Amino acid sequence: MSFLTIEDVSYSYQGKKPVIDEVNWKMEKGEFHCLLGKSGCGKTTLLKLAAGLLPSDKGRIILQGKEVVKPSPECGFVFQSPTLLEWKSVIDNVLLPVTLKRKRTKEDWNEAMELMELVGLSAYHDRYPSELSGGQQSRVAIARALVQKPSLLFLDEPFAALDAITREELQDDLLRMCSIHNTTVLFITHDLSEAVYLADVVAVMDKGEIVFQSRVELERPRTMKMRYDPYFNELCLTLRQVMGGERL
Repeated sequence: MSFLTIEDVSYSYQGKKPVIDEVNWKMEKGEFHCLLGKSGCGKTTLLKLAAGLLPSDKGRIILQGKEVVKPSPECGFVFQSPTLLEWKSVIDNVLLPVTLKRKRTKEDWNEAMELMELVGLSAYHDRYPSELSGGQQSRVAIARALVQKPSLLFLDEPFAALDAITREELQDDLLRMCSIHNTTVLFITHDLSEAVYLADVVAVMDKGEIVFQSRVELERPRTMKMRYDPYFNELCLTLRQVMGGERL
């Protein structure tokens, strides 16, 4: 069985037309999947279903052999807004998931500082969110999501509000950290090039259905030059055509 299996899953809000309509999807351990789609297509709802934040009306979701019926401690989350606690220092924000469960240890502190080093913010550990740029706050949010070493990480357009260069830097940071921990990732985005650059598998959702799916045949680690490769741009064009309504 796959690491994560979404099997004939449907969901509707208050009995209306299905937002998710009999979706099937599989993810293997350590894979990075990106889901594209226009606003309102259902991609964030699918993420919430996969994460156990919503119960499906039909079908089932299996994570590591167990049916998902509620949020799992095996999962981490990063959303569009970093949602940091302004009254806590950067390191305390990173360690928040640990603090909410138990008394943190010196080992927890050391691991959090290692994550801060990976995202280039170890020198900022005692600062507060208001003293950081938007990109730095996003890095803290990623470190917080990874501090408990989740086996599955859900990200819902985490870099949407950032400038292009910062966004690319954060993509590389995310790929590096997930590779180190062999983290499986489901990443929601509107950005075609972001999806192709990050993903092992990229899919397009439309009106609650997965209408296109493709494996991304790019080597790892990913490099800036790949963004200008003919294959990269051809795949971006294909995804754009699908999102524009063409069925390939």
